[in-house]
Amino acid sequence: MSKIFNLPAKFSALFLCFSLLTACQQQPEPQPAPEFQNKQTVQKEAVDLSLLCKKLAQNMQEIDDQRTTFALEQINQDLKVCLPLLEAPEQQKLLKLSNQMYKNFLHVERTAQQQLAFEQYAFDMAQHPTIQQNHYEQLTLRDQYLLKHKGQAYVELFDAGEGQLRYRRSPEYLAKIFAPYMDDAEQVFIENLAEQNTQPVLLQKTLTLDPQDIASRALFWEDYLKQYPDSPYKKDAQQLLYQYSQFLFVGTSDSPVSGDYSDRLSIQASSLEEIEKLSKLKQSQLAIHSRQFLKLIEQNTVSGNRTAESQLLSTIGIHNPSPSYKKDCFSDAICTVS
Repeated sequence: MSKIFNLPAKFSALFLCFSLLTACQQQPEPQPAPEFQNKQTVQKEAVDLSLLCKKLAQNMQEIDDQRTTFALEQINQDLKVCLPLLEAPEQQKLLKLSNQMYKNFLHVERTAQQQLAFEQYAFDMAQHPTIQQNHYEQLTLRDQYLLKHKGQAYVELFDAGEGQLRYRRSPEYLAKIFAPYMDDAEQVFIENLAEQNTQPVLLQKTLTLDPQDIASRALFWEDYLKQYPDSPYKKDAQQLLYQYSQFLFVGTSDSPVSGDYSDRLSIQASSLEEIEKLSKLKQSQLAIHSRQFLKLIEQNTVSGNRTAESQLLSTIGIHNPSPSYKKDCFSDAICTVS
């Protein structure tokens, strides 16, 4: 009888031990990290970025002609971090600072003899880049450094025409460092002008572009002004349209479209072809100018000398929008004061 009553008690004890053993073997579930730790990390990163961006303008102003390309590259990396966080006025402020920063960095003090040595060395290097030139030792230490490191930090040696070789910041700089974080009108202007000015437009007053490229650029700036009538670069775009229109219908003193505009045969064949193409377009002011140009040539109403160029431009409706305009629009991704 006692055996019968003792059996359930044994089972109960065994069940209790098994339950305790199982509970001891179970791993506790991982607890989520306290939320305040994540907040602290985010706050610390925000503070670090804020401090970095506050010091950026000062760091840019401290760049001079004694600094290295490594210092420039570090600032450009910081710009990529800070620009997306800034409003348009702050971006424009840093853009202006970047212009001055490179101007200071590329400044070189030379004597007359050192200037001559630089021009001769740069010319020889352009003609025979694999030959070591004896002019190198006559260069200033800064010239030796810049020539050795050209191609780094957007530093280039630029042929400005008329025998003038100088350092410049590559037009790609603003297109890659600033433009991606700016408004559409600014981004489109900078990226396209950078592409257009990768190679010189003029060399010793001679156009390096064929009429097809000139017409294409004139059309681009006409369309840009239609699409972005309130662009902060409106006056620059108007000047670019005027200058490319001038190149198309008149050319330059060393690359004239015509010698006397006496008839169609007196017009450079490639220029005449592009003007005829433009004349067939619709909803384009350049098309109106082109049709008027062809009409004048056919009627032979243009004086037979090159002094009539300004008269011709005025007659076909092309006027300088800013006669006192002094900026250079052919060296960078923005137009800068010469």
